[in-house]
Amino acid sequence: SGTDEKKIIEVLSSRTSEQRQQIKQKYKALFNKDLEEELKGELSGNFEKAVLALLDLPCEYEARELRKAMKGAGTDESLLIEILCTRNNKEIVNIKEAYRRFYDRDLESDVRSDTSGSLQKILVTVLEAARDETHHVNAELAEQDATELYEAGEGRWGTEELAFNVVLAKRSYSQLKATFQAYKKVCGKDIEESIKSETSGDLEKAYLTLVSCAKDCPGYFATLLQKSMKGCGTDEETLLRILVTRSESDLPAIKERFQQMYKKSLAEAVRSDTSGDFRKLLLALLQ
Repeated sequence: SGTDEKKIIEVLSSRTSEQRQQIKQKYKALFNKDLEEELKGELSGNFEKAVLALLDLPCEYEARELRKAMKGAGTDESLLIEILCTRNNKEIVNIKEAYRRFYDRDLESDVRSDTSGSLQKILVTVLEAARDETHHVNAELAEQDATELYEAGEGRWGTEELAFNVVLAKRSYSQLKATFQAYKKVCGKDIEESIKSETSGDLEKAYLTLVSCAKDCPGYFATLLQKSMKGCGTDEETLLRILVTRSESDLPAIKERFQQMYKKSLAEAVRSDTSGDFRKLLLALLQ
């Protein structure tokens, strides 16, 4: 009978995540089979990955990605950072619940056992999902935080990451923007510069991700998308992960930032860097 890829693309790309869940339930009720299992047998490659990703709720897909990042030998720290340091409280809570449901394991315990030192501390703090999500800005607190970060960073780095963790993981994005401005006044340089000169490796990446999301989250994802497509070879996993997980939150804003930053549309970039049904499905998501 063959698989009707065109139909799959049409149906999946035009439905919300919730509606796709209903399709799965309906399929199970009608045919007594799992839609995912059926499609796994029929599809392959990146197209298969994309279709299966769309059949998960974003939090479920992210839970699977996190498990993959930690399972087996070695840990994909970049992936932990990209997911955990960019999500809001509700998203973090949903990911933790999906992770427990799928694997009967605690995400925080797994992160603790798979990371160490300062990176572990910041990821565990982020996993508390305790960020202030109001838009109120307290100018006094911004100056106080900026001074504390300055003192923690300059010269005494290593003992004082706690200040960074609390501020970057718990203050609201509006508050952080004010803090970064105050930091520049106190310190005479951008907070990113200080982070780069005082930390390295995964910790640096985690802090810079938190800063960049506070300043401009769509810009952060636009940059990642550009990186996933430039040069030879495309990082399809990253491309897919961002388009699927952001498609119902800030994808329109990401598309806009991408256009501003790279003077071409995200769809054009995707079109020239992918092929086949995978390309068709991604372009349909970008409609």
